[in-house]
Amino acid sequence: MRMPLTLVVLLFSFIGLSQKKQIQFFQTDWGRQISWDAFCEKTKAAGYDGIETWFPRDEKSQNELKTALEKYDLKVGFLNGTNKSLPFKESLKQYTANFKTLVSWKPVYINCHTGSDFFTFEQNKAFIDAANKIAKESNIPIYHETHRGRFSFNLPDTKKYLSAIPELKLNLDISHWMVVHESLLQDQDKELEEIVNRSHHIHARVGHAEGPQVNDPEAPEWKKAVERHMDIWEKVIRKRWEDKDVFTITTEFGPADYMPTLPYTQLPVADQWKANVYMMKLLKERFNID
Repeated sequence: MRMPLTLVVLLFSFIGLSQKKQIQFFQTDWGRQISWDAFCEKTKAAGYDGIETWFPRDEKSQNELKTALEKYDLKVGFLNGTNKSLPFKESLKQYTANFKTLVSWKPVYINCHTGSDFFTFEQNKAFIDAANKIAKESNIPIYHETHRGRFSFNLPDTKKYLSAIPELKLNLDISHWMVVHESLLQDQDKELEEIVNRSHHIHARVGHAEGPQVNDPEAPEWKKAVERHMDIWEKVIRKRWEDKDVFTITTEFGPADYMPTLPYTQLPVADQWKANVYMMKLLKERFNID
């Protein structure tokens, strides 16, 4: 029995659309101890598409970063953050000014540690509004990370900001909320729906009820935590694939002392680089990405 031509066209259209869906992986430079050139070479060889970093403070490092990015054909996502040690108005001014430099590099995105858990709702909203204004002017996505110590330090409060600010886009680092809420949020799928709908980037680090980072995501005792994070991330990725072809993820396991360490020697109990590459591998397997 021959398939009608219209069905054939629709089938191939669907296949074409599904093949376009991509994930771009970014490696964090958190804890980097080597040169920009060596780091970017290692990142490229591991299969990443780009790096995520704070903007270098000195011109020499800026030039070295730019050269390395071009040499190894890597994209960049930058971080910006609210300086909580400054008074509100001064901090807002600095936060806003930082964007001018960051957007001039035309990053794929800018991820923000926004506001403070000690600021008022209106003060935190001022930071978000400033970022959204620059995102609109520059046409560069600006995301606000779910992060302890920031406006987004927990799930219920973050939902209040989402309701009040339709343009607010999240970078979901749900590992922070696992420890804040002292659970894997197993019974909060309904509460997470709006978070999933408004998340546009992911920090792929696995937390647990007593900490923001498991010691080694490959260890069998963390299988439940890893799977819980993967299930939530998949919902976010598939949601975003409904309206765009490319989703971005930063693997963000941190170095010692964010990585648990042994007493006295302070040696990390696992390998940060290996953990991050492992997370990228798991996600590629989950979505059948070469």
